[in-house]
Amino acid sequence: MKRKLFGTDGMRGRANTEPLTGETLVRLGRAIVAVFKESSHRANKSHRPKILVGKDTRVSGYMLETALASGICSMGGNVLLVGPLPTPGIAYLTSGMRADAGVVISASHNLFEDNGIKIFSGSGFKLPDEMEARIEELIASKKLDGLLPRGAEVGRALRIEDAEGRYIVYLKQTFPRNLTLEGLRVVVDCAHGAAYQVAPAVLEELGAEVFAIGVEPNGENINLNCGSIHPEAMSRQVVLKGAQVGVALDGDGDRCILADEKGRIHDGDEVMAALARDLLQEGKLQKQTLVATVMSNQGLDLALKPYGGKVVRTNVGDRYVVEEMIRGGYNLGGEQSGHIAFLDHSTTGDGMITALQVLALVQKTGKPLSELLADFKRLPQVLLNIEVKEKVDLAKLPKVTQAIDKISRELGESGRVLVRYSGTEPKARVMIEGEEETRIRAQAEEIAAVIRKEIGV
Repeated sequence: MKRKLFGTDGMRGRANTEPLTGETLVRLGRAIVAVFKESSHRANKSHRPKILVGKDTRVSGYMLETALASGICSMGGNVLLVGPLPTPGIAYLTSGMRADAGVVISASHNLFEDNGIKIFSGSGFKLPDEMEARIEELIASKKLDGLLPRGAEVGRALRIEDAEGRYIVYLKQTFPRNLTLEGLRVVVDCAHGAAYQVAPAVLEELGAEVFAIGVEPNGENINLNCGSIHPEAMSRQVVLKGAQVGVALDGDGDRCILADEKGRIHDGDEVMAALARDLLQEGKLQKQTLVATVMSNQGLDLALKPYGGKVVRTNVGDRYVVEEMIRGGYNLGGEQSGHIAFLDHSTTGDGMITALQVLALVQKTGKPLSELLADFKRLPQVLLNIEVKEKVDLAKLPKVTQAIDKISRELGESGRVLVRYSGTEPKARVMIEGEEETRIRAQAEEIAAVIRKEIGV
């Protein structure tokens, strides 16, 4: 069954509009319980699934959390409510508390009007496509309506009061025990999101002098001109405060963008290059391989080659990066957007673990961040986003495919073209890499113009 509700990173859309309504979330809660009951039947037919539920700080989280918990309980599952906590914190607690599944109510880097759902298995990894498709099937069918339990079989909800503290301790344990952050001045922008209490606490407890911004959520200001999507605010504060490093997280805390001591902003490709190089030199990068997506700049390949490293690429989506890491036995991977996964520490991308690993590298080497990231030479890259009415299979749009083929022939071996739909927004993305930025920008605009004419808004 092809998924319709779930994209590359769970469900995403406008809150209180289908499918992110209270009514659908009740059905989602029931479907999650049913699916995890199915998977546990061989071992224990009387098993009552335990589902951990967390959220970010957007106002619609209250409505969706209540509806989801109601659906879970109405299907005989028990709910563990942890409140606002970063997505990777939910993944960690789901595994650590031996829950059957964990659900995050968040639209990540989107503005507050949107919301979404991400689901983790009991092992802390995001669900595979087939399991999401099974959940969708149950939501759409009436099969569960006649299976609702009664009396003592109805589930319960319990609030976990120390979830934040557990996650803080876990994050600190990922930092090398022989190092501290003493002597470092760090700016951290929490995007008024789920990490607004956790991130400053971790950095302070490890010894840094912390300047925290984006830590006053009001339900409507998440990601608003701040965080990893708008790291300029963090960058300015680095310069004003004389900090050595700036850290910008997104609304659910799973991605991280950095600024060096000069206020220069660095994306996930640059950070992965520095971390992979260090692991290569230490002999700790499994199979000398970094996993990245097709969107990562080819400069990443060039940066690792002198150290004997290589890059394996996947489809866009941190879930697909992690799946490839597990399949191939790799321990570091991520995305240009700042989703970076360290399987030695976590089961999913974690913005704070990324920040801590970089800060550890700064302390270990005694070098400023600007120097540590200086080796990365980015090939010119242009990325255009085009709003579309519908996501028609590109192979069924001959004028679009002809335009892509034409530009690919023009670039030859000196560049590449990638055209894909966003997994979380109604947009087509056109990315071109090549030797001359002016030329590739004109080529990207040429393809974008055809897309706008065919399916643009």
